[in-house]
Amino acid sequence: MSASAGDRESGIPSDTAKEEISGPTCTGDNSKHDSAICSSTSEIKSRAVVKYSAAPPPTSYALLQEKTDLKLPPANWLRENAQLGSAGTTILGSSSKSKPFSSFGMAYDFIDCIGDDVDVVSDSENIKKLLKIPYSKSHVSMAVHRVGRTLLLDELDIQELFMRSSQTGDWTWLKEFYQRLIDQKWQRKKKSKEHWYQKAILSKFLYYSINGEGAAEPVSDNLNEGEEENGAEEFSSSWPTAFTSAQSDVEDSDAPKEGLRNDFVRNIMWTFEDIHMLVGSNMPIFGGGRYPAVSLRLRDNNKPINILTGIDYWLDNLMCNVPELVMCFHVNGIVQKYEMIKTEDIPHLENSTFSTRVVKDIAQNILSFLKSNCTKEGHTYWLFKASGSDIVKLYDLTTLCEEAEEEKCQNPFTLPVAVLLYRVASNLMLKARQNRKHYGTIRTLLLNCVKLLDQERHPQIIASAHYMLSELFQLDEPPEEDGESLRAGGSEDSYSDEDRDEEEEEDLMEDSDDNGSYGNCSSPQDDSKAVAVIRSVGELSVPEKYKSTYQIRPSCAFPVSQDKEERCRHVLSYVLKGLKAVDGSIKKESDLPAADPNTPIPLKYEDRSANGACAAEKGISLLLERAGPLQADQKHPTRSGMIPGSWQHRMKLQLFLKASKAYYVLSDAATNLLKYGRALRYIKLSLQCYDAYCSVSGTLHPQVLQFHSQCLSLCGDIQLMLAQNANNRAAYLEEYSYQTKEDQEILHSLHRESSCQAFNMATDLAMDPEYQLFVSSKCYEAAYELLVSEALKDHTSDQLAQVLKRLGNIRNEMGVFYMNQAAAMQTEKEAKKSVSVAEQEMWKKSFAFFEKGMNDFEAIGDSTNTALLLCNTGRLMRICAQAHCAISADQSRGEFSPEEALYYNKAIDYYLRAMKSLASRENHPAVWDSVNWELSTTYFTLATLLQDYAPLSRKAQEQIGREVTEAMMKSLKYCDLQTESARQPLYQYRAATIHHRLASMYHSCFRNQVGDEHLRKQHRSLAELHYSKAVCLFLSLKDAPCELLRTLLERVAFAEFTMAGQSSNAAKLKSLTGAIEIMTETRFAFQLIHKELLEEQTESPDVASGPTSGLNLQEVMKLIGVFEPSFSFLLLQLIKLMTTMKRKPSNKDEELLKTYKNVYSKLLRAEKNVPLLSRVKVYIELLQQLTPETESDDTGTQKSS
Repeated sequence: MSASAGDRESGIPSDTAKEEISGPTCTGDNSKHDSAICSSTSEIKSRAVVKYSAAPPPTSYALLQEKTDLKLPPANWLRENAQLGSAGTTILGSSSKSKPFSSFGMAYDFIDCIGDDVDVVSDSENIKKLLKIPYSKSHVSMAVHRVGRTLLLDELDIQELFMRSSQTGDWTWLKEFYQRLIDQKWQRKKKSKEHWYQKAILSKFLYYSINGEGAAEPVSDNLNEGEEENGAEEFSSSWPTAFTSAQSDVEDSDAPKEGLRNDFVRNIMWTFEDIHMLVGSNMPIFGGGRYPAVSLRLRDNNKPINILTGIDYWLDNLMCNVPELVMCFHVNGIVQKYEMIKTEDIPHLENSTFSTRVVKDIAQNILSFLKSNCTKEGHTYWLFKASGSDIVKLYDLTTLCEEAEEEKCQNPFTLPVAVLLYRVASNLMLKARQNRKHYGTIRTLLLNCVKLLDQERHPQIIASAHYMLSELFQLDEPPEEDGESLRAGGSEDSYSDEDRDEEEEEDLMEDSDDNGSYGNCSSPQDDSKAVAVIRSVGELSVPEKYKSTYQIRPSCAFPVSQDKEERCRHVLSYVLKGLKAVDGSIKKESDLPAADPNTPIPLKYEDRSANGACAAEKGISLLLERAGPLQADQKHPTRSGMIPGSWQHRMKLQLFLKASKAYYVLSDAATNLLKYGRALRYIKLSLQCYDAYCSVSGTLHPQVLQFHSQCLSLCGDIQLMLAQNANNRAAYLEEYSYQTKEDQEILHSLHRESSCQAFNMATDLAMDPEYQLFVSSKCYEAAYELLVSEALKDHTSDQLAQVLKRLGNIRNEMGVFYMNQAAAMQTEKEAKKSVSVAEQEMWKKSFAFFEKGMNDFEAIGDSTNTALLLCNTGRLMRICAQAHCAISADQSRGEFSPEEALYYNKAIDYYLRAMKSLASRENHPAVWDSVNWELSTTYFTLATLLQDYAPLSRKAQEQIGREVTEAMMKSLKYCDLQTESARQPLYQYRAATIHHRLASMYHSCFRNQVGDEHLRKQHRSLAELHYSKAVCLFLSLKDAPCELLRTLLERVAFAEFTMAGQSSNAAKLKSLTGAIEIMTETRFAFQLIHKELLEEQTESPDVASGPTSGLNLQEVMKLIGVFEPSFSFLLLQLIKLMTTMKRKPSNKDEELLKTYKNVYSKLLRAEKNVPLLSRVKVYIELLQQLTPETESDDTGTQKSS
């Protein structure tokens, strides 16, 4: 690396110096515009920001005495000096040769800039060489690589490359191609003695210019890389061995660095017009003069400054932001004089006048040309101009290499490019956490990286790249709906057809050629292999001659898929490729059990009976053992021969965990789609991946344990769903048994590290619902144990509450399962006096699960679910009560037993606790209503049984009556008649039934009570009250005509019994009139019966087919059998009493008597053998006659309302 390019001009032999200058010359018209280059008002905008500098702050240069002989070495010559940088470390000062990978060294150090922010990364010497193309006849040979919108430029020394070819046999295809098409008489040119002489005096001049003695430490032996003229030794120092041999063991964070060091004294971010460049420069900068920084140049006084030298000086100062140039003139090494020139004045120097605007146009044209044609990331392009030629050609060496059928590694740029693509992608991954718009870019970078590398030579980078590709797919969150951040590029990309992108790029380039943007080759023989050609270097000076038509990554938008399964499948395909790369790098394959990845690994399913649950306890202990955190770090090689701590070990851990997560998401998605067989298969694969992870990992991170807890939870969910959907078992079995080739290959890789048997018990498809419930509960228990373990006790999360909720739920399910089994036993068994042991076992199991479930819900403060479990426990108590029902010798129901009472009261206690847990209806109306109904039902059942099967052998009638009344009133208390709901009619019916039963009981007490007149009156008034309430409620129901009729007939009987105890005719008449009024109300019941009978007749005219409605005809006939004589008796008694009355009857009384006689007459004459419908119609007509007109109108209105 030289201090300046101008110094190299001085080294050009005198006989060739003039030939090097060509191209456009600047006139005064052009040059007059180029003033004040460094000022903000200049037409040429230039800004340089030093990103890194190894040099100390500039110190003043030493002004050499006139006549100083530069041929004599100074005392400090060749001593290391920070002021000079690398210019002082070689015997010949600065080497003109830039290292072939210098741009990569810079790119690695400033990875943030690569891909988006910077257009070009290169050595400053390469930039200058490109911008001088139209003026110079020298040959140009550069390697160009594209990363995003950034181009990396490096000198490609063809002579050096072919020296290598003759020694190693590599690149022979390029040598043949070069000799055949480009330079048929190629031979290596030797440097002249004049060249080395000029280098030596420049080096001595720079050391003389250091102020003071400048005593530095002696030069290190390993830095004397330019001392020898021997070409082979020069070659070996500049082409690093790191990229000529396989380096699979190297760390990816330390990915090949040898030969890729950033050796520049300073790295500068240079903005030239609208071009952003990261350049490396070794130009020594001194202090002194009018400005804080100057550059020193040595010129032979006998040789005038030419355009090439002027451009060199000007660009060097612009790049390094140096405002002034100090020129030292010499004759034959003897110092003559110094001259100071401002940077903005350099373009106007005599003999080297040039237009800065033209240089700007050249820069923009060359960049546009390269960007439009170097389109493929990962490809090595070669920009070549032969010495003395005006034609610039661009070749795609990667394509030429493929055509020559040589291996990838034969291109020495392959690995540095792949590593750079990988590093840029890694860097973007960090940004991608905040902004997902980078995903498409990262994917393209990584896919191109993988394409370049040979899996056998570089498995680590390939495995890492595939892992990063899998990381791009968010498994734990849905893709963004707006699509803006992911679809920045527009259309979706294709996963399967990568070649399509390349075809599009090729089409684009062909279009640009057709449009005349780039010249087609004039000589087909010479240019048929070139990607693009600049016909004449003069074109580069024409403003905007070349415009970049290539859209950067036209189709790199990240493919967004709304389908979770598709995203997971992509993840798993990348994981598999990563695993293959890792497995391929582990050499110990001979020690492994033979397994064919194409042979499916069977997924077992078992049909287990209830007894199998006990046998599975052994599997449970293994499940919990595997679920817990591992304590001991692994020190020995794994099953496949991996060394713990190696890159293979770390990569496999990441890939196994990623696969486990992908299968978990697939399982969760399948669960949501109700595909439980598929869900179980996926969760099995997820847990097998986790099992392999445990086999390889020494310790488990808390986040991994939390994820594992989620897996076990989901497994529990699936087993529960399978138990609840036993009807679809055949379909589930088919889903469970299916396997893709990808899954088989991943399993094959897992089996290299583990038998993957640890979670078989949890993930087998059993045929027995009880066993599935058992497995589900054990999965939840294992998840719970994990979350409360030492490793996770400090990591508070919502997971614990969710697992406790699931635990409570499964325990409720198991409690209900055993409760239903007990109920089924009860219905199936023959009448026995005692409860079977099997039933009692079921009760105990059910009760134990309910209690555990309640504890789980109470632990998370879930009052609603606690209430539901209390409600279920209440139901269990009622089943226990029903089982204790006493059966007498004749198979009839015996007295209400104390055991029944005990369990019913326990049930009531649980229901009351459930109500207390809910606190109020507002908290959860549905659950509250359910508990309320069950409580009312229990009280009602208790009272009914106590009333119907009174334990008279143990208790007095009065005590039983009190207990019945108390239970009935409590049941009535919980009958919610106000709230409109589906249960409201049921509540009304129950309330009516309760009132009817209470009325009947008081009626009975009134009849049987002797002596205590006060008590009899009380019973009479209570009976009247409850009968009236019962009638009102039955009337409002409109669908209980039989119950209404029975209640009214009982009420009539009650009135008749009351009349029987009366002695005066007036009192009897009053009672009979009241009774007949009650009897007339039966017409509502008969109207409802008539309506239902009519509906039956219209639906099924054939009487033989039987009734289709809910009307009990037998009950109706029975009630009619009571109604007729009762009605007849009342009418007869009224007629008799009214006829024998001593007082003179009024007109109204006479009318009534006449009506009673008429109705009684018709009733006696009514046919008994006519159809029921006709009889009912007759009753309605007769009862209608007894109803006063006003009442008839009222009731009619009421009825219609």
